[in-house]
Amino acid sequence: MAATSRFPTAVYQHRLTRAAELTAAAGLDGLLITPCPDLRYLLGSRAESFERLTCLVVPADGTRPSVVVPTMELAGLGGSAVDELGLSVLDWVDGTDPYRIAAGVLTSPARTAVTDAMPALHLIPLTGTLGTLPVLATSVLRELRMIKDDSEIEALRRAGQAIDRVHARMGEWLKAGRTEAEVGADIAAAIVAEGHTEAAFVIVGAGAHGADPHHELSDRTIEAGDVVVVDIGGPVEPGYNSDSTRTYAVGEPAAGVAERFAVLERAQATAVAAVRPGVSAASVDAAARDIITDAGFGEAFIHRTGHGIGLSVHEEPYITLGNATQLAPGMAFSIEPGIYFAGEWGARIEDIVVVTADGCESMNNQPHGLTVL
Repeated sequence: MAATSRFPTAVYQHRLTRAAELTAAAGLDGLLITPCPDLRYLLGSRAESFERLTCLVVPADGTRPSVVVPTMELAGLGGSAVDELGLSVLDWVDGTDPYRIAAGVLTSPARTAVTDAMPALHLIPLTGTLGTLPVLATSVLRELRMIKDDSEIEALRRAGQAIDRVHARMGEWLKAGRTEAEVGADIAAAIVAEGHTEAAFVIVGAGAHGADPHHELSDRTIEAGDVVVVDIGGPVEPGYNSDSTRTYAVGEPAAGVAERFAVLERAQATAVAAVRPGVSAASVDAAARDIITDAGFGEAFIHRTGHGIGLSVHEEPYITLGNATQLAPGMAFSIEPGIYFAGEWGARIEDIVVVTADGCESMNNQPHGLTVL
């Protein structure tokens, strides 16, 4: 599909119907969703959360959903599927109680679920109106958002291709004598030039900075022989994210780096090969972790193997020890084992994969080896 600000209206109608069905199946009366990725998923809305309540109310009994919104912020619904879906828009002005309006949409609001991104600013007065603390809608929304449809997968595919094009250009910028910040600025510009709406994050970790998985940028000058971790990503329309890490060497690295990196490369490839329907998220983590541990570097692998991705950079499912979630076709997540040697260097390899009927499809296809520039 062409890159647009949202999917066709029928996509959102299906999602709202499923949300109501899953809410009823969970024994709940309705969902209340304030602006966040959950709202964008259900309506294609990019409305923001302010001190005045904007909220989608989805009754579990199949009644038409409603949107409670301040009159002065009606324009914030522009571009969403609200009008085409024929939803009731209940706008309100200052001096009106919007929480009572929201609760009034539900036949019986006693068992209400809210998005886990609802600000306390709204949750607390809503609780007072309902007379009970709402539960989190995480279980309902997780089941919906974890399984990507064909349109979402195509968006993730475009995002992966776009970030691959940026990694393919790394030799233009990553050079000895330049700072991490200078390289990062060039990368951020390229992320947008290659098709993203913004650069959501840019990590350039040279030398010892590469041993910090969430290092961003600094004024450290890149030196010959440095191992450099480059972790980059951003959204493409309609809001689906890329996230890909490759590790580079600026000139020949120190002795022993190549041998250790080969272990990481094998671990990442083994974890990708382990992905298929029916296996647990934990087993994919173990596929990577066992190889690194058996090579003697287990203590250097200090994070989970992966995280789900879509409208959020980090979402369900999480590929980590103890997660018994069974993988299913349509799930999208990263495979990104890393090894980190404090005070020396670090390395990470990351692809986004989507579970298929018999394995997975990688959204990223740049070389995985230690690229010497």
